[in-house]
Amino acid sequence: MLPFEALLDVIATSAVSALAVGGLGLAVLRLVRARPMSVQFAVVAVATVCAIVAGIIAITLRMFISSHDRDVALTVVSVAGLVGFGVAVLLGRRLTLANRALVAAVRAESFTAPKQALPAELAELSRELEAAYGRLADAHDREKALEAGRRELVAWVSHDLRTPLAGLRAMAEALEDEVVVDTETVHRYHGRIRAEVDRLTEMVDDLFELSRIHSGTLRLSRQRVGLDDLVAEVVAGAEPLARAKGVHVRGAAARGLPLEVDTAELGRALRNLVVNAIRHTPSDGSVEILGEAGDGRVLVSVADGCGGIPSEDLPRVFDVAFRGESARTPGEGGAGLGLAIARGIVEAHDGEIVVANTGPGCRFTVELPPAVPPQPRGSLSAR
Repeated sequence: MLPFEALLDVIATSAVSALAVGGLGLAVLRLVRARPMSVQFAVVAVATVCAIVAGIIAITLRMFISSHDRDVALTVVSVAGLVGFGVAVLLGRRLTLANRALVAAVRAESFTAPKQALPAELAELSRELEAAYGRLADAHDREKALEAGRRELVAWVSHDLRTPLAGLRAMAEALEDEVVVDTETVHRYHGRIRAEVDRLTEMVDDLFELSRIHSGTLRLSRQRVGLDDLVAEVVAGAEPLARAKGVHVRGAAARGLPLEVDTAELGRALRNLVVNAIRHTPSDGSVEILGEAGDGRVLVSVADGCGGIPSEDLPRVFDVAFRGESARTPGEGGAGLGLAIARGIVEAHDGEIVVANTGPGCRFTVELPPAVPPQPRGSLSAR
């Protein structure tokens, strides 16, 4: 066993030689930092072997070991170093090939994870890239859908504005030129002008509400309200339209079920659903509004007798300016914004709205979070 002083001398000699070679290796690594990983692994392997060789040579010179023993040690280290160098080059080559495969997958039009086995870090990166590309694809699809919706909205609004404006202009010119002078016709023209102005005003209000929803500027003033009161108010507001259409409207809701909502905004969303149901339900049909609790949520459903929505149209019902063909082709009123506004308001309340065909028509269901129970007066929050 070496004396303590000799052991310290060996450690110091080895450390000095290793640090000298290590510093040189770091300098070389800095020079080749932009080169492939195989080159950098080779530099690390060479630096390791050189550090060992330098330490052996320094120690043999200090301790006067025979040249035969020194040559044997250097030979063993050199052979081991060559093997390590080869392994480092192969590992670097494998990493380079894996990196190239990953880069090729990223540069492809649609990202697909490389089929070859990747190192754990690159495999994790590949999974994250695949997930990111999936999110980007979904965002791109949503953007395309929004752009298509905007174009459709412009087309529908242009069409819906052109017709009433042409009628308003014709009636205004007839009154101005005194083409119509009898009291009954003049009165009828005035009433028609007022109705068209109201319709255009409603359309502008819908466009403004939709712009607030899409821009994120819709601000909710929440207050506690009973579900039964909200449903009763919506039914009362829809009664005149239902009576004129000959549609029966019924509403029922669980009593004492509270909500924390903006009553004006949510009431507008529910009215849009009910008005939409009345407009597409034939005379002598019925519309039913039901409010209840289920699975920790508050449910409000609006069922009509429209005859059902074609299955291919169900995913597009809440799209901006969508108007179904066949059973749900609109008659009077609206630019196809009511359901889109209803969805935006419900989602602003952290809720969800869905539609499904059921019975003689379809059922729109609004799911809302229940109101948070009030904290007992005088209770202290935990600190």
